Amino acid sequence: MTRSAFDYVDGVLHAEGVSAASLAEQFGTPLYVYSRAALTEAWNAYASACAGRRATVHVAVKANSNLAVLNVFARLGAGFDIVSGGELARVLAAGGKAENTVFSGVGKHADEMRQALAAGVKCFNVESIPELDRLNAVAAEMGKKAPVSLRVNPDVDAKTHPYISTGLKSNKFGVAFEDARATYRAAAAMTHLDVVGIDCHIGSQITEVAPYLDAVDKVLELVDQIEQDGVKIRHIDVGGGLGITYDDETPPEIGDFVRTVLDRIEACGHGHREVYFEPGRSLVGNAGVLLTRVEFLKPGAEKNFAIVDAAMTDLARPAMYEAYHAIEAVVKRDVPAHVYDVVGPVCESGDWLGRERLLAVEPGDLLAIRSAGAYGFVMSSNYNTRPRAAEVMVDGTQAYVVRAREEVKQLFAGETILPA
Repeated sequence: MTRSAFDYVDGVLHAEGVSAASLAEQFGTPLYVYSRAALTEAWNAYASACAGRRATVHVAVKANSNLAVLNVFARLGAGFDIVSGGELARVLAAGGKAENTVFSGVGKHADEMRQALAAGVKCFNVESIPELDRLNAVAAEMGKKAPVSLRVNPDVDAKTHPYISTGLKSNKFGVAFEDARATYRAAAAMTHLDVVGIDCHIGSQITEVAPYLDAVDKVLELVDQIEQDGVKIRHIDVGGGLGITYDDETPPEIGDFVRTVLDRIEACGHGHREVYFEPGRSLVGNAGVLLTRVEFLKPGAEKNFAIVDAAMTDLARPAMYEAYHAIEAVVKRDVPAHVYDVVGPVCESGDWLGRERLLAVEPGDLLAIRSAGAYGFVMSSNYNTRPRAAEVMVDGTQAYVVRAREEVKQLFAGETILPA
């Protein structure tokens, strides 16, 4: 997806038709800003590639669970991929449909299973025999049959950061490939489960198609074996994980990626099955920026620091993954540029947002942290008793607060002290 929704006009960064400087002035900082046009553009790329094919798209809620963001996709006809009962509640509150929602995740609680069965979710992606046993028991209690797909671990290297690799033998996710056939037989024998599909997800921020094709080939071979055992597979879930451009990455275009995967599945004789895609980052990543204000410029013996009002509590990815996000001045100024580490006010040496960035800024200036729409606000915290940022959605020339900034008193409203 292009970054066209966030461009400079007369030296000032704009979100669609609204100045980012005016957004910071009106709503304060740190501030997450999303573009409805960018969300729609990315969705349309998936939808167009799936048109006329037996394929559906389920938005990975974990990437960005803001109700307004989810509602944009719900209005466009999206399905959803969830990993908790809380995310199911968000989908329904945002206008999504349970019957178009897939429930993934390695550690589903019995209460979450009951919630999802009562709502009528499309499918449970199950990751172990103990989970199958639990789901079968819960469904029996409720007098229901749970639709299930097994997440199979194809042991494919997605060539991504180890923290976001999910398809190797060493990862906690999925059923081991060599155990999958027996696990399917066990699932089919359970009276309150309805085996409907197969699922794999090999990682996140993947910038090549080859790992997907390797995983698809292994899964399709397994499907043939499973059906030889008398278990029918109606759909193939290829997961998500398609990367975006943060710096100099060159991931495939969304449409090219989707068509390549679907063509491979059809060429292998499985075109009669429905295919599920579960994108997250590639839908929302470059549809958002984080605005932050420079508090101090602090020269040092070895480094210069630009100390800003955003922190690892607002954007955890750099501290957690050493992830790169482009950082730019919101207003281009004719002042000397210097190399800075962009850091926050949290009392941790790991509280940094960017290292060695050439910036022409002065105290009080605004910075925009790019590609912050995915795994940004959703991973934020209240460490150091810091209220979480506000979120704004821009639609053309209008800006809407879609999540109000937290207040400090809210952070301990549920706490109590011992009686005297």
